[in-house]
This record gives sequence, structure tokens and C-alpha cells, in this order.
Amino acid sequence: MKKPVFTIALVVINIVVFLFLSFQGMTEDAEFMAEHGAMYVPYVVERGEYYRIFTSMFLHFDIQHLTNNMVVLIAAGYMLENVVGRIRFLIIYLVSGVGGTFVSMYQDIHMDNYAVAAGASGAVFGLIGALLYIAVRNHGRIGNISGRGLLFMAVISLYYGYVNGGVDNFAHAGGLISGIFLAVLLYRIKKHPGAGQEE
Repeated sequence: MKKPVFTIALVVINIVVFLFLSFQGMTEDAEFMAEHGAMYVPYVVERGEYYRIFTSMFLHFDIQHLTNNMVVLIAAGYMLENVVGRIRFLIIYLVSGVGGTFVSMYQDIHMDNYAVAAGASGAVFGLIGALLYIAVRNHGRIGNISGRGLLFMAVISLYYGYVNGGVDNFAHAGGLISGIFLAVLLYRIKKHPGAGQEE
């Protein structure tokens, strides 16, 4: 297996951003996070601050929030980057994160209820969604991981978000669906021994 360079790089970036902000103020404070690039729909719609759709993916409110996302990123990213290759992995991660943010934004606008949001969970759920699709294409397995195991992980993660307050479940669902859709577009099984591995 190749070293998952982009997975490691994304983990490092998220940690560095969190530490940088932690030394400047309270990351648990919504106003502080909004000042530093977190998602807040009125700022995007009324001020045209579209960069928040991207920057919010690299911000986390506390160490537990960061740790939870990074653990799943390492586990899912290690598998996916080796299966689809570095560039496709990065596309799935970033576009799923944006997809999750758009779904969350739509829900905020629809409910007319706005909250400051941040986190890599939309992108991380995109990795899980992509792995689920690839497992289905490979008769239920990716290496030593079964599709059922991945589905269980996705369901547990969604359930955890549902029963705990302050979790953006629409971003999770949007990321998961985006990951599946992107895997459909980007993943191809090789036609020789070692099928399921892409360069």
C-alpha cells in the first residue's frame, strides 16, 4: 500500500488550524469562530462571503470535535486514498465537504434558523459514503473491511449526531450522499488481478 500522503496532510492541516485558533481565543465561542471563517448563512447570503463554504471544513469547536473527525478521517482516508488514488481521494473529500455544507445551508434557510457551523464531518462522511459504494462494487468488501462494517459505522455516526445536540446532521447526510455520488463517477474496477485497486 502507498503511504496516504493526502490523508496525513489533511489531518495535519486540521490540527494546525485548531491549535492556531486556540492560541488566539475560545474556539467554543460561536462569534469567535464566525470571525475566523466558520459557516454562518447570513454572512454568505448577505455579504457574499462564499469562502466560508470551504474554510468551515477546517475549523473545529473543541478538542473532542477535532479528535472525533480526525480518527474517522485517518481510518477512512487510509483505505480510500489507497483504493482510488490521491487526486480522486482529495476530490471526494473536498467536494463532499462542500456538498454537506450546501445541504446544511439549504436546511438553515428553509427553517429560517441560523447557527454558526464548522467541522470536517461532511467531508469525512463523504469518505464513508465513497467506501460504502466501493464495497458494494467489490462484493461487500474493501480489503479486510466489510461493507456491513462500513454501513454500521455510518449508521452509528448518524445516530450519535441525531441524539446529541449541536450536531449538524444535515451536513453529515449531505456529505454521505455526495461521497456515494462521487464514487459512482470516479471509481473504476481494474480488469486484472488485484481488482479494486486504482492508481
